[in-house]
Amino acid sequence: MKLKNGDKEDGAGSNQIWLERLSKSNDFVHEHTSLRDEDPFWISYYRTLISSDILHKDVLPYLQEQLPLEELKSRIPVQEIIFSKDADEIIQNILNGSLAIQKHQYVDECLLINIANSKFRDVGMATMESSAIGPQVGFIEELDTNINLVRKRLPVPELLVKEMKVGELSKTRVAVLYMDGIADPENVNTVIQRIKDIQYDHIQDSSYIAAMIEDNSNSLFPQSIPTERADRVAAGLTEGKIIIAADGSPNLVILPVTFMESFIAMEDYSYSWIISNFFRLLRLAAMFISTMLSPMYVAIMTYHYELIPVRLLETLVGSRAAVPFPPFLEALFLELMIEMVKEAGIRLPLKIGQSLGVVGGIVIGQAVVEAGLTSNVLLILVGLGSLASYTSPVYKFSNTIRFIKFPVIFLAQWFGLLGVFLAFLITQIHLLRLTSLGRPYLSNYPIRNTSFQDLWVRLPFSKQKENPKTLRPQKKWKSTGTGKKTGPANDFYE
Repeated sequence: MKLKNGDKEDGAGSNQIWLERLSKSNDFVHEHTSLRDEDPFWISYYRTLISSDILHKDVLPYLQEQLPLEELKSRIPVQEIIFSKDADEIIQNILNGSLAIQKHQYVDECLLINIANSKFRDVGMATMESSAIGPQVGFIEELDTNINLVRKRLPVPELLVKEMKVGELSKTRVAVLYMDGIADPENVNTVIQRIKDIQYDHIQDSSYIAAMIEDNSNSLFPQSIPTERADRVAAGLTEGKIIIAADGSPNLVILPVTFMESFIAMEDYSYSWIISNFFRLLRLAAMFISTMLSPMYVAIMTYHYELIPVRLLETLVGSRAAVPFPPFLEALFLELMIEMVKEAGIRLPLKIGQSLGVVGGIVIGQAVVEAGLTSNVLLILVGLGSLASYTSPVYKFSNTIRFIKFPVIFLAQWFGLLGVFLAFLITQIHLLRLTSLGRPYLSNYPIRNTSFQDLWVRLPFSKQKENPKTLRPQKKWKSTGTGKKTGPANDFYE
């Protein structure tokens, strides 16, 4: 049954308000369900939002007995049931998948039963942060499921969740997770206040929130880390970090973060600390390789031939003998071509994208060299730099590395090696000034001993005794280092 304007009866009150607003949509249902027409129940719901199985199995059978609403609430086997007379509350609950039951059509009081259709994909492996060994569970788009995955790893009452609604139109459920007694209350309050201050129509992903609350939205470097790994979130919480989760997003946001955290993979903790340090430093070196190889080629081949050994110079000159472009245009053309191949591989369907990456890297690269548009030496350097850009476990940081090489190439063309040095200097100054939730983005400034426990390098677990001081955690020590009890049973927050 659909209501029309003018159907309002005396005493309809707020009931008519929400019925008129919702009944304009074709998927809204408002009808009676009783076999006895003299005293029916009236139900209202969006058929696209509710579970029809729950409606027919767990709700409708009880509506045939003509029970009072209070007794219905105690008998219907659904957990979330509330009474309400407020039109705004009724509308919001119905839009979230609730069923509204009225004893009479124009009675204000409704019994709201949450029978939302919660069909989401099953929990699976992390796709963007895959690892060879270690936990493989990744988050999904359902907020409660994601919180459940975190609570399974940290089954303590100190793990607190603060929920709120964000988005003028989307009304997205957003949760802030932190460890009470470990996380700095100032960080927690700052995150919550910044989220509450967001004025935006729709929030479709947690990345929207991260972009809106970061200290410097114009920086190329991410001041928060999006992750789909439950183990990374749990590890961050125990150190005093704040986690932001949004309904509909498979990525949770970690903050505050530091520069070096973009080179830390969770599988590092599954290896020997010596091997872990090797891989961590290898990723850091790969970042410099990715950003500096092409600019150094442009600078040296344009201005600084004297820096090249004679035997290597003969090889470079021979490889560029048939190239009609200067090193700058040669490098820029090849870098842009590689980036287009990468972007096309990401946007195309999975199997086609993989084929394109192989074909594009081999066939197109070989054709460009044979056509004399670029040298084979530069092709090797660009390919190596391209591989190095993906060694960071944080995909968001990898995109920063992919982009930052282009302004460095321009500076190398204009000023040679001085331009490369200027680019490094400007980047370093920017990183020194950058903050994440007001905390230093470069963890080694000022120098703290905790930076050398599990950041720049990873010491054995027995040596990782303190939480990072940059987070100002309430709980300073995370390990005694001996495995023996050193204090009373209630010294958790000491």
